[in-house]
Order: sequence, then structure tokens, then C-alpha cells
Amino acid sequence: MATAVTSSTQPAQRIEELGKIIAQYSEITERLRQSHEQLQQTVQSLRNDLAEKNRQLERRNRLAALGEMAAGMAHEIRNPLGGIQLYASLLAKDVAKEPEQLKLVNKISGGVTRLEWLVSQVLQFTREISANVVETDAAEVIRQAVDLARPRMEAMNVRCDAQGPASLTVRIDPHLVGQAALNLLLNAAEACEAGQGGEVRVRWGESVEEPQGRLRLVVSDTGPGISPAALDKIFNPFFTTKETGTGLGLAIVHRIVEAHDGAVSVRNLPGSGAEFELRL
Repeated sequence: MATAVTSSTQPAQRIEELGKIIAQYSEITERLRQSHEQLQQTVQSLRNDLAEKNRQLERRNRLAALGEMAAGMAHEIRNPLGGIQLYASLLAKDVAKEPEQLKLVNKISGGVTRLEWLVSQVLQFTREISANVVETDAAEVIRQAVDLARPRMEAMNVRCDAQGPASLTVRIDPHLVGQAALNLLLNAAEACEAGQGGEVRVRWGESVEEPQGRLRLVVSDTGPGISPAALDKIFNPFFTTKETGTGLGLAIVHRIVEAHDGAVSVRNLPGSGAEFELRL
């Protein structure tokens, strides 16, 4: 014979069942809340990525337009420079026995040479940069850049401390990365206090935050640092804080990094100095 369920146990069972339902509902609600928060974070991250991509696209379009204009001007300037240099050389022969006049002619030739170099820099910037990526010993590429920069640094009484693995195989364009490293080294040396010397530090290795085989290059100096107003413009072409600078060295570094689908950043160090970091 089946045992009869007393009336006193039925409400208790219903309360227990209701408690389970409420607990399940609360668990589902909490999961939905967490999913909603994760979705919000994902949407915000996508918005930030989209905004950054839009800024990069706007910058590239602006630089492309500027590059076309600069290339046209550079060619127009280069054409008469050859004639000026030729006439200056002929004039130098005519006044070879007149030191004061010869000094003035040499100043003209020096100015033309300076303009020729500037035009070459502009044309280099405006050319399309395409990375020929191959397996390369990046450590050797960076050491060669340091060797090329060292005489200039020594002339400015700037020390260079270079540290990194003896060998580091990554996929890069050795010519372009060597040029970027040299530009950063010379820029860091020039940033050190004039006449007071200083130190340039170079560090390289494999980036632990990127996929395997990515290069991390850091170049820092002991100079006065970069003003907040200049930080946002530091990679803009023709922007420079130096009296004799062209403002193209760091702009070319930025384009080389873009050609490798990499990233470059700059920050001021605590105390003094600035630090440039490349991830390629």
C-alpha cells in the first residue's frame, strides 16, 4: 500500500522546489549579466580599434597627399640646382686667386650641396616603401647600425651602450630595419645635451608580447626628453625641434615600421631622456 503524503510535507516540498527555481534563475541572471559586461567590453574594444584604424587611415591619406606635393616640389627644385652648382664651379675657377671672393663662392656651393641633400631626403620619404621580408640575424643588423653611428657619436662626446643576444633570427627587411636603427641612434645622439655629452642605450631581443619571431628594439638617450606638445607630432614629416634638422628621419622610421605591420612608440623616461620602442 502506498504511503500517503501528509499535508504538512507538501508546502515544504513546494518551498524547496521554489528555492531551487529561484537559485537557478539567479544563476542564469548572473550569467547574463557577466555575458552582457563581456559583450560591452568587446564592443568598446572594437570601437577603440576602429577609431585607431580610422586615425591611421587618415594619417596615411594625409601623408600620401603631402608626399605627392613634396615629390613634385623636390623635382622642380632639383632641376635648377644642377645649373647653380655648375655656374658656381665655373665662378670658383675665375676667382681662384681671390680668397675673399672664393670664400663666398664656396658658401654658395655649400648651400647647393645642402639643398641637394634635403631634396634627396624628401624624395626618399615620398617613395613607396615595401619591405622585402626574409629570415635575418637582427642582432647583426643592429650592430652594423651601431658601428655606422659610433663615429658621429664619438664626435659629439656621446657614449653608446648596446646590449642584446649575440644572434636573433627574425623575419624582417635587413636594409630597412638597419636604416631605421641608424636613424634612431643618430636622433638619440643629437638629443643628448649639446657639448655635455651623454649616453645612448640600445637594447634588442625577441618580443615576449608578440607572436614568436618578432623583434623588439629599444633606443633611449640621456637628453632633456621631448616636450608634451612635440610628442604627438614627433613622427610627422618636416616636424623638427632642431635648427638643422629636416624632420624626415623619424617619419621614415615610422614608414619602415608600417611596411613591416609593426608598431613604434615613444615616451619620456623618469628623470630625463626619451625612449623609442620598435616591435617588428
